[in-house]
Amino acid sequence: MQSEKINAGKRLTLKHILNKISPRNRRSKWAWLSIILVALIVLAILCFALRPKTHEPELPKVEVEEVTTEDVSIYGEYVGRIRAQQFVEIHARVEGYLEKMLFKEGSYIEKGQTLFVIDPKLYEAHVNKARAILNKAKAQEMKAKHDLDRITPLFAQNAASQLDLDNARAAYESAKAEVTVSQADLIQAELTLSYTRVASPISGYISERVADIGTLVGPSGGKSLLATVVKSDTVRVDFSMTALDYLRGKDTNVNLGNADSDRKWDSFVTITLADGSTYPFKGLVDFADPQVDPKTGTFSVRAEMPNPDKNLLPGEITKVKVLLDVREEAIDVPTKALVIEKNGAYIFVVRPDSIVEKRFVELGPETGNNTIVERGLAAGEKIVVEGYHKLSHGMKVDPVTKAAATPEAADKSPDANAIIKEEEE
Repeated sequence: MQSEKINAGKRLTLKHILNKISPRNRRSKWAWLSIILVALIVLAILCFALRPKTHEPELPKVEVEEVTTEDVSIYGEYVGRIRAQQFVEIHARVEGYLEKMLFKEGSYIEKGQTLFVIDPKLYEAHVNKARAILNKAKAQEMKAKHDLDRITPLFAQNAASQLDLDNARAAYESAKAEVTVSQADLIQAELTLSYTRVASPISGYISERVADIGTLVGPSGGKSLLATVVKSDTVRVDFSMTALDYLRGKDTNVNLGNADSDRKWDSFVTITLADGSTYPFKGLVDFADPQVDPKTGTFSVRAEMPNPDKNLLPGEITKVKVLLDVREEAIDVPTKALVIEKNGAYIFVVRPDSIVEKRFVELGPETGNNTIVERGLAAGEKIVVEGYHKLSHGMKVDPVTKAAATPEAADKSPDANAIIKEEEE
């Protein structure tokens, strides 16, 4: 009872105090409360505005290229040697002292042109002697013929014996044979005399002389080689191919050394000059050795090539490129886009939803900076050609086409421009 009285007294006291506060003070109190409330609201807005922003991860940019199909030429490269179509050594066929040289070294000469003159006096004497012997043999033949003509009617009249007739006939036949022998000796002597004037058997360019004027030349006691003549309007290119190249050619119906009318293309040869440029004329393979050299495992191949400007020198070593095959509608991708490892080769393919797929492919031959893909890719797909070293299967990327790629979009590190070869120990 007493506690209730006390509580009632307190309530009366608070009420009494509030009644004592003036209305002006109450308005000031509400003003301060409003100011505090506004400050709290501003503080909340500032905290919301200045809160740390959460950034979404930036997608890696990669350069892509669309897969297309085209006809691709497959070449083989080999080391070849140039040689003249005809290379003739001029030799002295008779012995004697060299008297004259009737050409300018290094000049073009015609077939049959006289190049050297060997002292002919001895061989002229042999001709005169053979001619005299022939004349003597003809005189003996004439006498024997007259003797036989006289004895033959006498034998018919039984005025001459059979022995006389046989002797006359034998003498005549012997004289005829002697004439034949003498004629052969004269021809041989005249032929030997003709060898003293050394002529060129072909048209072409002649080398410098090997023997000087006054030198004893000939096949036995002196120098035999006098000069060389080269016909190089058309040259031959010799190179060697492996048995594997031969089998690959057979797989594509390439029969080296033979023309094929069923093919749309012919196997031709191009060569590289000493300055690194490509020779403007092409040649055709006209010969392939039918057997493999067991020492080297290769077989010889020859091609003929026009050389009108004499840019190709016989004996020159050159690089030979041979067309071995033409792949029609083949998929040809940049080699730098391939990643090669022990288990095979793969390439990153960008799907339409910008997700990359690690795709293993079957590779064909290389063609310059590109490689043919036999299986694993289809025309119209997009592949990553730059920036693949930072990718993994299933990752989302920001693909940029090659034409629209910027320096920032492509990775410029050396590893991004080369084939990655991973060796797993």
